[in-house]
Formats: sequence, structure tokens, C-alpha cells
Amino acid sequence: MLLTITTTTDQATDLGFLLHKHPEKVQRFEQSFGTAHVFYPDVGERRCTAALLLDVDPVKLVRTRGRGTPDFALGQYVNDRPYAASSLLASAMANVFRTAMRGRCDARPGLAEAPLPLEVVLPALPCRGGPAQAERFFGPLGWDVSAEPVPLDPEFGDWGDSRYVTLTLTGQVRLADALNQLYVLLPVLDDAKHYWLAPDEVDKLIRSGEGWLAAHPDRNAITRRYLANRRGLVRAALGRLADTEDAPEDALDPVEQEPEGEVRVSLAEHRAQAVIQALRDEDARRVIDLGCGSGKLLARLVQDDFFTEVTGTDVSYRAIEHATRRLERSRRAGAPFQGALTYADERFQGYDAAVLMEVVEHIDPPRLPAVERVVFGHAAPRVVVVTTPNAEHNVRYDGLAPGAMRHPDHRFEWTRAEFRAWADRVAAAHGYRVRYVPVGDDDPEVGAPTQMGVFTR
Repeated sequence: MLLTITTTTDQATDLGFLLHKHPEKVQRFEQSFGTAHVFYPDVGERRCTAALLLDVDPVKLVRTRGRGTPDFALGQYVNDRPYAASSLLASAMANVFRTAMRGRCDARPGLAEAPLPLEVVLPALPCRGGPAQAERFFGPLGWDVSAEPVPLDPEFGDWGDSRYVTLTLTGQVRLADALNQLYVLLPVLDDAKHYWLAPDEVDKLIRSGEGWLAAHPDRNAITRRYLANRRGLVRAALGRLADTEDAPEDALDPVEQEPEGEVRVSLAEHRAQAVIQALRDEDARRVIDLGCGSGKLLARLVQDDFFTEVTGTDVSYRAIEHATRRLERSRRAGAPFQGALTYADERFQGYDAAVLMEVVEHIDPPRLPAVERVVFGHAAPRVVVVTTPNAEHNVRYDGLAPGAMRHPDHRFEWTRAEFRAWADRVAAAHGYRVRYVPVGDDDPEVGAPTQMGVFTR
């Protein structure tokens, strides 16, 4: 199996920094099913190509399955797996380019966040659904897609095309995003996996799909194929995707529809409605969203005539770009700006209310005291609205491993008692009162999926 990634920039060899693989070396990585090789067939200041070549050992592949009675059928050893890009290549990518897929580049921190001109080529990709399916899955992600069918035999054109395509993707994309999209979509297009699906497969999908899968128009089809149509896992994954800020407002889980005539409202929608209602109840008309992400709540606020001034801030420059585009047509919205909640900033001051919606759980616990001082002490709005997951409710998510958190970037998730202890302490320290509101279906045993604290000074 072969995958090549090419970039054409003024400093094309930066690709080596991003992949954490030196262009002057040929590196070898043993896998349970063969050997992966990384090398650079083209290295120049303006063009650089990295290649991942996976040499699959069919015998090794069969032995690693290790389940049940050995199957001595010839089909196990003679098949297309050693040659066609599939879940084997995706697994090798995850092992070889693990740090790059996480978007880390300690040598060049800013480089990992920047989109690059990329060309990705897969000479032989099984594609159930043909070239149109490749366009359907990759096109909405910003790629220009070329999927050329591979003929069964070039010498016998009448035989027609095989189920394989030569896939070429070109676009201006972050390398980490490109790798994670490939990791998910290679086995999805093949519609097969070489290993048994465990519940942690949902976590892998959510982690690799962060920032793009929830908003993908074919999110449901991708999820079902990735999880091999296992109903419980699919339901769990779609529920968690609908709970992200990237999900469309009308995101529904098609495998968990309500009775005819009723519409299931996503937790993300419940949460937005609860925050807006809390702001209205406290007559807070000038609002700053601290940790606004891509601006979904901001867009809701500026559409409501009750609010007279709205802006947001986020530590991620990419998120601010998205939020700015979302609000650029609104006259009542202030320009979102980049900022860190751990540092006092005069731009945080002067608002009736500050919102931290699903923010605190992304902060390392040692940094929480700094955030408390900045929000409640320095900015000190009249109202602060905080929402965060209720860890007790996690047992209601099928496919979420015991003790696991809902999102790979969460540093912690509080129980109801832990959240109340934190909120009571912060309120007492900074002269606020706090009331608690359950958000979502309030389970009598484990509580609502989201907990909200409304602080008033």
C-alpha cells in the first residue's frame, strides 16, 4: 500500500518537521501485520513529498487475528489486503504519524496550526460506491477530488472497471486535519476493517473526527460505515457528535428517532436554549462568550433582538476565524478576538454577562484558579453562566468506556457534587450567588447530561 503527501511552499521541507520524520532518512516501523516504511522521494525547497509504504505480510496478518479456530482457507492468504489502501494503512498511519495527527510540532508550534497546500495520492483505494462516493465524502472537507477508476485489466477494456480508484486530493489544509480525515475515511470508503470492533472505537472516531465530522453532511453514513453498522456504537457516536459545537442545529440521530410526530432535540440545542434563557432571566443584554469556539452561540445571540451587544474570545486563532466569518454580516456583533482566559485582559470587562459554555473542562486543573481570578475577579460581570458535563450521566452513553470522558480534550469531568463545591467556593470568594440548572433530560438516578451554574453579583 502506498500513500504520498506533497506540499509546495517556499519552505517545503517543513513537512519533515510536521511529520516528525527527517527527509534524509529512510525509516522502518514494524507493525503486527507487516512493515511500514517512511521515505521522501522528492525533497526541495519548493516541493517536498513524503511517502508511507506499507508492506503487508499476509501470513502475519492472519496470525494476528488469533480468534477462534484457525481458518486454513486460501482466501485468507491470497487477497487484495496487501496492495489496496484500507484500515491496515489507517492503522499504520496512526502508529507512524501519531504526533502529527495530534497537531503537535514542538520545534515549530505555529506551523502545525497553519493550512498548507497539500496533494495526497493513493494509487489503489477500494471505494464502494465508486468515484462519486470519494467526492461525496472528501469534497465537503475542502478538497479538490480526483478519483480515477482502475480498470480490471488495461488489456481488456470490455471487462470494465474494478472497485478500486486512484485517489488524488488537493487543497489548502492543515496536515493534522488531512491525516485524521484519511484515518477515518480510508476504511469508510473500503467499508471494511481488518480487526474486531471494540467500544473504544467510538472514542477513536470522535477524536479523529474533531473539527470536521460533526458538521459533515454525510456524518451519519460515515459513522455507520466506520463502526460497521453496529447499532449500539453508532448510536453512541452520533449522540456524542450531536453534542459538539460543530454539529448542525438540527442534528438528529437517525437510529434513535422519537415516536412519529415528535422531534428529538439535541443536547447542544438544549444547552444553547438554557444559556440564552438564563441571560434573559437576568436581563443581561451585553454579553461576552469566553471560549466562543466557532461562534455558534454568538450567532444565536445576535439573531435575538433582546441582546444589544455581543462578542466572543477564544485561544484558538482558527476558531476566531470561523466565528468572525459567522458574524461578519451582523451589525450588532463585536469582532471576536483571540485571548487566553488565564490572563487579565481589559477587553473582557464592561459586559453584563460572561458565558463559559463547555469551557472549564478543557482547562488543566492547576490553571483553573487563574481563570477564576480573571473571570470573577478582573472581568467581574454582573452575571456569569457556566455549563459543563455531568460525569455521573456518562454511564448512559452506550459505547463510552467506564471512566472515559466524553471528549479527548477534556481535562476532567465533574460530578454534580464536585461542580457545586467548585461553584460555591468561587461564588463565596468573589461576592456572587449561584443557582444550579439541569440541562437536558434529567435522569432521576444520574442527573442531567449537562449541569449549569448561573452566578449573579
